[in-house]
Amino acid sequence: MENALLVGLSRQMVLRREMDVIANNVANINTNGFKARSTRFAEHVMPSAKAETFPMPDRRVSHVVDKGTPIDLSAGMMERTGNPLDAAMRGDGYFTVQTGNGQTRFTRDGAFEINSRGQLVTQGGLRVMGEGGPIEISTSETGVRIAEDGTVLTDQGNRGKVRLVKFANPRDLRNEGGNLFSSAAAPQPAGPQVRVETGVVERSNVKPVLEMTRMVEVQRAYSTISSLMGRTDELRRDAIRRLSDVQA
Repeated sequence: MENALLVGLSRQMVLRREMDVIANNVANINTNGFKARSTRFAEHVMPSAKAETFPMPDRRVSHVVDKGTPIDLSAGMMERTGNPLDAAMRGDGYFTVQTGNGQTRFTRDGAFEINSRGQLVTQGGLRVMGEGGPIEISTSETGVRIAEDGTVLTDQGNRGKVRLVKFANPRDLRNEGGNLFSSAAAPQPAGPQVRVETGVVERSNVKPVLEMTRMVEVQRAYSTISSLMGRTDELRRDAIRRLSDVQA
């Protein structure tokens, strides 16, 4: 009976984790370049050490364990904005940005703007890195646009090339929050197969209908497990009560 409660508890824990992942996906439906995550579970058999030679061998009990939250790296829908500083990546590439403490991070969010210092930045204020450092544009320059290869052009000429990178194994990317990724592996130049489309932003690849359906399924599963555990606990209390009524 204790095993039933423990198995149910393990299932509730992973369902709660799955609900957290779904809620985060739903919260970022309108986040440019956001990549949805899913959950992956596996069977964990207990006990790991068996005593098959005893008259009453150990019974194998299956629990549920969380095996991680893989990321969906498929491209989101491309939305045309007409803003010459908006840029969307066509291909498996990433823009390179620099955080406030100087760390290098990577993103698919290409909704850029120019800050008060004349630097090309994300909407969150992170500097967009070029191949030679931050890209700076003076206030006297006009006609700012980003070419297909990432080159930033103005009426006064070339102002640098946005650093576009790719990864040998993109699934090793770590989510750092704020729609940013980091990687222990060094990035590679994106190459000609990755190009930039200006006046366009990549939207989130979250599928709202699918996520809401998953949310309903998780809620139902959680309620079912809770009900089962409640009945199991009630059965245990009834058994204890009946045993206590037996005359010695």
